Amino acid sequence: MSDAIAAKGRETTLSRWLMPLAGIIGLVVLVVGLRVLADPLAGQNLLANIYDLLGNEAGADQLRRNQGDLLLAKILLAFVALIVGVGGVWLLYTGMSAIVGLFSPRLQERIIPWVFIVPALLLLTMYLIYPTIATLVASFTDGTRGDPLRHYRELTTGPFLALFRNNLIWLVVGTAGSVGLGLLIAGLVDRVRREALAKTFIFLPVAISLVGASVIWRFVYQWRPEGQAQYGLLNAVWTSVGFDPVPWIQTAPINTFALIMIFVWIWTGFAMVVLSAAIKGVSVEVIEAARLDGASERQIFFGVIVPIIKGSIITVATTIAIAVLKIFDIVYVMTGGRFDTDVVANRMFLEMFQFFNDGRAAALASVLFIAVLPLMIINVRNLRRQGVGA
Repeated sequence: MSDAIAAKGRETTLSRWLMPLAGIIGLVVLVVGLRVLADPLAGQNLLANIYDLLGNEAGADQLRRNQGDLLLAKILLAFVALIVGVGGVWLLYTGMSAIVGLFSPRLQERIIPWVFIVPALLLLTMYLIYPTIATLVASFTDGTRGDPLRHYRELTTGPFLALFRNNLIWLVVGTAGSVGLGLLIAGLVDRVRREALAKTFIFLPVAISLVGASVIWRFVYQWRPEGQAQYGLLNAVWTSVGFDPVPWIQTAPINTFALIMIFVWIWTGFAMVVLSAAIKGVSVEVIEAARLDGASERQIFFGVIVPIIKGSIITVATTIAIAVLKIFDIVYVMTGGRFDTDVVANRMFLEMFQFFNDGRAAALASVLFIAVLPLMIINVRNLRRQGVGA
């Protein structure tokens, strides 16, 4: 009996110290794995080393020259990433939990939340906070020639002011159009018999990427010279009633509103779903009381329902506004910023990867970040007023 108790005690002691060791092993696995994965040729090098061990020197040399079994190298790299991402993280958290278990219960309650929060904070710092600070610093230092505000002064000149003007048009028309149509449709589909079917058709564009939607709408806006067959849907209808074909994408300022229409087409479904759920949350008793007071359906909707769901409308509007300010895909695919349709995000991309002016691109990114920040603050405050995250 005493031998069994002693053996059980030794086993408990052994497991008590093995689990913290697992945490150390997990940390080592993560560090080594991330260093390996950081190498663009990690897959080829790993497979080449395996081939060397197996005596396949020819195959190893091919891989080091970026030739040979490249697909197998990618599969091996994916397998390593899986081991590092799943096994390493599991060992790390398991071991850290065991290490915390060695402390007193009072310390455990204080330390254990940080075991799970600190890795997330480190990743957030590495992939969000550090790049943000580095971008701000680059906007004042990269290519400024001793003039820290050079890039920002350049943004106040004519060509760049046109970018901000276009972004302002996108912000007003795109946000108002998406939210307004979403609210209107949400109020209407709430009264139809086939509500789910109607919502499905309106929500379908949300499943399409902005690039895919842009390709679809290129066929809608397609233009051919007068006298030729019009394959674009809009010009086919336009010429059928006796008008001349219009190059919608090349004609300013119509083209900007044509591009905004694509954005509204996609985001209206998102606004409709959220606002429809908010409308259904309005108390039936309140609506019936308004009807008894003699209010019309229009007065009930705009005078009763809309004020009650104001918080949801603000949330949807700020979310869409942030997406509008960052708009890039539609402009890049449809016009590439030509024909006076350029916006901040597209010009930032061109400055970085076409003109190789990193400092000016960083300045544009900083301006975009500053423009988005107030909307994020409004959104967070609105959610707190609604009791979300309070």
